[in-house]
Amino acid sequence: MKHVRFAILGAGPSGLAFAHGLLRRGEDSFVVLEAEEEAGGLCRSAQVDGAACDIGGGHFLDVRDPAVLDLLFSFMPQSEWARHERRSTIRYKGVEMDYPFEANLWQLPLEEQVAFLVSIAEAGCTTGAPRPTGFEDWIVWKLGRRIADEYMLPYNRKLWGEDLSRLGTYWLEKLPDVSLRDSIESCLARRPVGKVPAHAAFYYPRAAGYGEVWLRMAEALGDRLQTATPVRAVEAGTLTVNGQWRAERIVTTIPWPLWREFPGVPDAVAGDMAALRHVGVRVTPVAERPQTRAHWVYVPDENVAHHRELWRQNFLPGSRGGWTETALHRAPQGEGFAHEYAYPLNTVRKPERMRRILGWAEGMGITGLGRWGEWEHVNSDVAVARALAMADRMTARDCGGERACG
Repeated sequence: MKHVRFAILGAGPSGLAFAHGLLRRGEDSFVVLEAEEEAGGLCRSAQVDGAACDIGGGHFLDVRDPAVLDLLFSFMPQSEWARHERRSTIRYKGVEMDYPFEANLWQLPLEEQVAFLVSIAEAGCTTGAPRPTGFEDWIVWKLGRRIADEYMLPYNRKLWGEDLSRLGTYWLEKLPDVSLRDSIESCLARRPVGKVPAHAAFYYPRAAGYGEVWLRMAEALGDRLQTATPVRAVEAGTLTVNGQWRAERIVTTIPWPLWREFPGVPDAVAGDMAALRHVGVRVTPVAERPQTRAHWVYVPDENVAHHRELWRQNFLPGSRGGWTETALHRAPQGEGFAHEYAYPLNTVRKPERMRRILGWAEGMGITGLGRWGEWEHVNSDVAVARALAMADRMTARDCGGERACG
């Protein structure tokens, strides 16, 4: 039996960043266990057709958090990254219009512009109608019937599945209201008006895939990282993993449904774990070289299987083509790279289930971290920021008690 202060489950961005956060605070009593042969999680890359393909979908490094950039640039210097101003588009009825939809109506035929503007004027958030609680009704209230029917609802059905009624609305509150004034002005001025979307600028490696930085972080951990080591059992009462490592605290970044059969998990908590929902994806390389300047394209057309296209030719020098991302429920079989766990679903009852799961876990000395440990769709930069903050908290000098504090 090996004794460590921290057992870190999963070597994706969250697990790797937490481990290096510990090292930066002088804590080296930990092990990182990763099921795959390579670290990086959904941010891994592979060589396809002579260039990198990000096998977990589209992942980019946001430019805004200095602490995140400081950590990642310490392993892969800034000179090895290229900065890009985001170019994302929406393929709507044969027109490749810029994102976001409501700020670029001016790129559509005049009659379409008028119809969308009328719909925005009638939207509940414009007229002051009460905010609905159902997901589909909320989308209509927020964007207007026409944008909802032509773009947002089809796209969400492709990604999350046909039954959108199982989704809550609590995770949508951060979205700004659609401004009728801004939409009208953009049509008149024939340019986008309003708030800039997230990831307005991002970094991407000049000569490798996004997975390269995580590989370097993994290599720096040496034998503290154990790859090809699935978590097969956790004894919650003793914080023992796979019968080999006993920890003072477990930090888990693996999906909670994998925990439900582990010894010591109460039946009620295991039920909550089993009830969490997620979506898998299939990433399929595409060799063709389309005539687009976009880094990625959203595809709401439900007659097309995939929901997003990533064109590496526009952000990775010397490459051609790119890859598509398709929800597994729309592409259970096919070529490419399949991932069962890609996006956690924000179902109506998810918040209460996660409160119970995390409450039980913390009481046992187990902390959830990252996309799967917190069951939130967070991008890699946010995952790294949260991991660093958690490492700081858990190594703070005023932590008392027998276990590392959370």
